Amino acid sequence: MDIRVDDLHGPEIAQLLQEHLNSMRLLSPPESVHALDLAKLRQPDITFWCAWQEQELLGCGALKALSPDHGEIKSMRTATAHLRKGVAAQMLTHIIGEAHRRKYRRLSLETGGALAFAPAHKLYAGFGFQTCGPFGSYVEDPHSVFMTKAL
Repeated sequence: MDIRVDDLHGPEIAQLLQEHLNSMRLLSPPESVHALDLAKLRQPDITFWCAWQEQELLGCGALKALSPDHGEIKSMRTATAHLRKGVAAQMLTHIIGEAHRRKYRRLSLETGGALAFAPAHKLYAGFGFQTCGPFGSYVEDPHSVFMTKAL
């Protein structure tokens, strides 16, 4: 697996992110969907990576700088054909490594609260993330789970 920074202009990533947004909209009410579209992911405070195996897109993930010592994980998604193959774990390892390199003291995330998000909760907990309250500009939301990890 080759994880590399992506400029968000390829058709494969556009399709995967559209699938991600569609899925989030099916699982959560509109006000609780915090997934970002292509334009919002192209901001200078966000670094976006794609995981590839030869010419096949396996998944993606992003890291948003919230402050000089706090980052937020965004847009974690595994292509459907590659679910349960360790793609998300490798992407998460990569993002945590980058957060360490940037000398962040904390890494946080927001994910859905529905049962369909249980595998994500388990993944993040396995990497030492713990539930917390809202951070950044988020507010308390019964459809969101907030998690954080001290680095």
